[in-house]
Amino acid sequence: MAQVHAASGDIIDIRPLGEALPQHRTAAILKSDQLELLRIVLAAGQTLKQHNAPGEMTVLCLEGEIEFSTSSGIHLLVPGQLIHLAAGEPHSLTARQSASALVTLCLIKPRS
Repeated sequence: MAQVHAASGDIIDIRPLGEALPQHRTAAILKSDQLELLRIVLAAGQTLKQHNAPGEMTVLCLEGEIEFSTSSGIHLLVPGQLIHLAAGEPHSLTARQSASALVTLCLIKPRS
């Protein structure tokens, strides 16, 4: 079954999941030619191994605590905090507590 994404003009609810967090999985919210939004859901202790994205990105912690590792060090994201990464920046994530975050990916490749 194809993933259903939000359409232009749709209202998207990104409030914390609270007690329902364990019943949710990471899901794509929106994908257009230029932009992709995802809600990542991580159980306490869960890790996303080092990877990178071709375009710039931001990660906004919605709930829980996320240890975010980049080439500049380890950063702790708590609700309401956002981190920006340049295109191609290697990073990994580990949930210190069960957490969800809004990931915004720029899909336009940077100019050479």
